[in-house]
Order: sequence, then structure tokens, then C-alpha cells
Amino acid sequence: MSYDKRKIKDDKWCETKGNTAIKNLKDAGKEPEKSALEYGRDILEANFSFMTCSPVLAMIIEGNQAVGIVKKIVGGTEPLTSDVGTIRGDLTLDSYALANRDNRAVRNLIHCSDAPAEAEREIKVWFREDEIMNYKHVNERMLYDVNLDGILE
Repeated sequence: MSYDKRKIKDDKWCETKGNTAIKNLKDAGKEPEKSALEYGRDILEANFSFMTCSPVLAMIIEGNQAVGIVKKIVGGTEPLTSDVGTIRGDLTLDSYALANRDNRAVRNLIHCSDAPAEAEREIKVWFREDEIMNYKHVNERMLYDVNLDGILE
């Protein structure tokens, strides 16, 4: 596995996250000092720095509703509001308040994509094409090969 920092730029994602940061600042009675795009790029850089500061295990999980199911197992980004029984809810001690105070990303134990399009973008950041295994598991054949004729419908 390798990562390509040049592929992490995503202004739409940065703008969305930056707008959330600005809303949080205003809710806390503070005036924003930067544009949403600048805040978003700071968040992206902080996440990248955190996720590359030590060994990382990256994997691609695919299948019917994979993103939604993984998000359910992982829990919400804010550990305080993550459900009990999720990875973030049970195993993370950080919070938005601490992260904002220290001007850094929330230090979660795990990251997951929020949507299939985001997963596709992130896969290209972390994996080269020749690092991705492509195989058919028997469960995939049972779920998607309606006629059991070797053709996935």
C-alpha cells in the first residue's frame, strides 16, 4: 500500500467541511478568520497528517451497501455521539471540543468513507491499481448470480 498526497485535493469536500467548521465557530461565538475552502483544506491536511503519523492498515470493503454497513459498524465521527457498540463509540476518547481547541483533526481509531464516490476517490489515494485484489467470493456469486449460471446480474 502506498499513498499519493497529490491525490488528496478535493475542493468540494473541503468546502463542505469548511462550512461545517465555520458554523461550529459561529455557534461557539467566534468569528471565522478564513474561507470555508481554507478551513476545509486545513482539516484535510490535519487528517492526512494524523493518518500517516504511524503504521496504517488500509482495506477496501465492497459489496451491497458496503459504505452504509461499514459506517454503522464504525460509528459517527464524534465519539461522544457515536452509538455504544461501535468502534468509535467504544474505543475513542477524543472529541470535537479537544480537536478544535488544539486546531487538529479528531483522532479516531478508524476512518471510513461517507459515500461510494468518496470511497472511490480515497481508494485512489491509498492504493495503486496493481495493489487491489479482484476476486469473486462464493457469497458474491450466491447474492448476485440470480440464475447461478456464472453471470452476475
